[in-house]
Amino acid sequence: MNVLVLNSGSSSIKFSLFKMPEEQEISLGLIEKIGEENALVTLRVSSNETKHTQLVSDHSAGLKIIADFLADKVLINQELSAIGHRVVHGGEAYSDTQLITDEVLRKIDELAVLAPLHNPPNAEGIRVSQQIFPQANQVAIFDTAFHSTIPPYTYRYPVPNRLYQEHGIRVYGMHGTSHQYVTQQAASFLGKPLDSVNLITIHLGNGCSMTAVKNGKSTDTSMGLSPLAGLMMGTRSGDIDPAIPFFLSEQAEMSPAEIDHLLNHESGLKGITGENDLREVLRKQEQEDKPAKLALEMYCYRIKKYVGAYLAVLGSADALVFTAGVGENSPFVREKSLEGLEALGIQLDSSKNNQSVSGIQELQAEDSKIKILVVPTNEELAIAQQTFQLLSEEK
Repeated sequence: MNVLVLNSGSSSIKFSLFKMPEEQEISLGLIEKIGEENALVTLRVSSNETKHTQLVSDHSAGLKIIADFLADKVLINQELSAIGHRVVHGGEAYSDTQLITDEVLRKIDELAVLAPLHNPPNAEGIRVSQQIFPQANQVAIFDTAFHSTIPPYTYRYPVPNRLYQEHGIRVYGMHGTSHQYVTQQAASFLGKPLDSVNLITIHLGNGCSMTAVKNGKSTDTSMGLSPLAGLMMGTRSGDIDPAIPFFLSEQAEMSPAEIDHLLNHESGLKGITGENDLREVLRKQEQEDKPAKLALEMYCYRIKKYVGAYLAVLGSADALVFTAGVGENSPFVREKSLEGLEALGIQLDSSKNNQSVSGIQELQAEDSKIKILVVPTNEELAIAQQTFQLLSEEK
């Protein structure tokens, strides 16, 4: 079965094509700056990659480029069986993978109020792919689904009941596809049944989140109603005093839209250093740049706080799991975030931490009571797996 995985953003489309159940990725690509004259188109099959710029007027034009490329270079006389769509927010409506119907698509549109930057382009990608690939089964994989096991005492906010009942104000969590994938990978690596593994999973990219995993299920997570909560991120503030927006409104005369933009796009690492790429922040720190040093201390300190909190929630943990671009590739962040946690049974081996090894790595010292792992995430493969599993069960 050929399964196309689509991640449709506001101005981009990322895709991967898998042969399932072999889990063989046979093609991938990315179209960026959709709507601009010089959109960047990257297409790859096997080891052959092409890059060029062209006008890509909208998502329909972008998906047409992908469809033509696959038909011409990859799926010659082969059928595209299914498309797995990443959808950021499923609210309380969806706790698992869904075959997309008119009702499911309508609900994704409704949930845009909870994810205004993400659900609309996700829905647009679904509609366009339904037109371009009418023969394929369309499947939705929700980032919030893995966190549907969080208990009410964790997901409810201490605000009036009517806000939850009428507006759905609660913790939903994000990055669930990644947290679920690395949980499964870590359990297998540790040789433990999934339903008995306790982990703290640490997803660090431009967006960052952490999850307390108890008996293989999410029991708490750092993101909340939206992706803005929790850790300090590339451009997002993470946790702040909830009175700050009111202060900015009254004292700085900022509008709600301006405050929203400030906290989502101008804060985090970018707010402190002017850079949202952690690699640039690390480079500046090496040059004794004080804002960069402060930003990294803030960034790692907040990770450390969540580690302590989630150890208290779990009681014990089999492992800490670092994943995603920063988590997998920054020895500095891993070491700084775990510094001083020896009393909690967490002890990093610096030499292991600074080695570059492909696949899953163990980084803990011999005396560490809790394992420290780097587990590469693969959200595209996870989406393909869940799509294949759903359609196999439907037969």
